[in-house]
Amino acid sequence: MRKFKSTGTSLTALMIVIILYGNSLAQRGQVQEIMNQIPVPQQKVEKINPSSLKIARLHYSGGGDWYWGRSALPNMLTYIRDNTDFPVDTLEQEISINDPDLFKYPFLFATGHGVISFETDEIERLRQYLLGGGFLFVNDSYGMDASFRKEMAKIFPEREVVELPFDHPIYHSFYDFPNGPPKIHEHDNKPPRGYSVIVNGRAVIYFLVESDIGDGWEDAQVHNDPEDKREEAFRMGMNIIVYALLY
Repeated sequence: MRKFKSTGTSLTALMIVIILYGNSLAQRGQVQEIMNQIPVPQQKVEKINPSSLKIARLHYSGGGDWYWGRSALPNMLTYIRDNTDFPVDTLEQEISINDPDLFKYPFLFATGHGVISFETDEIERLRQYLLGGGFLFVNDSYGMDASFRKEMAKIFPEREVVELPFDHPIYHSFYDFPNGPPKIHEHDNKPPRGYSVIVNGRAVIYFLVESDIGDGWEDAQVHNDPEDKREEAFRMGMNIIVYALLY
């Protein structure tokens, strides 16, 4: 619904005049003239910079709820826009591995509960994407640990899945996390850990367990996390994205 602002005479008063005297004014052809005097603001259309950062949510198979946390990614992108000079597209995009537009997105975000798995053709295409400079961040909201470690081993059978040390650049690319990833949500009373596959010195996958920063990105009322926890989650998200784009 459009919002109108009156100048001089209040809009409320003007509408009362129209109601009371509408019939007589209509006869004289003046109703439209009065309506034309109500200033209507121009609708602002935000143009998206074609070079802006675009992040896609990965629609994966296996049975996990890939769609979990609808406010998470838009909020994270808004945080980047408000705290950096990066041009950012804050609209969430969804994509599958076999989507023709996959390679248009330098950063893929996946989250959810339960099993995540890839078909044989998806494994090969995701491997090509990652070797070509793409980056995949998987946030375990709970229950993805065992299944996704197996998938990482399938994507890069020749490489070891490693836990990133706390001095890795991903923990220091924008903000400092000297003790590694933050603990946002409690799952199994275990410390948060980040796992990866390294290709030519670069982490191409970051798999975060026992932390759940994705839930920390969501609207405040979803999980009622303290503001300092949400800030930690956003800052860690910033680090991951900055690392993926600049390292």
